[in-house]
Amino acid sequence: MEPTKIAKQMVEFQKATFDNSFSAMSMVQEQAERMVNMSLAQATWLPAEGKKAIEDWVGAYKNGCEDFKKTVDDNFKKVEDFFASTEK
Repeated sequence: MEPTKIAKQMVEFQKATFDNSFSAMSMVQEQAERMVNMSLAQATWLPAEGKKAIEDWVGAYKNGCEDFKKTVDDNFKKVEDFFASTEK
């Protein structure tokens, strides 16, 4: 087997592993967000500013995860394009 093909398969495996791991992490995050929202709904002692701060924190985390996923996907695409150009 030629080295380029091996490297391409390794990158494909790493991308699949990343996608699966990110998906699992997203499911955990969504479950945690539902739990936080239920807790906030029942926390009558927490002032509105505190609830807003927690909601902002959850939103910032989601945006950060989305940006991270997009960056990783873009870089995997660059690597795939590189290997596609070397096969020609």
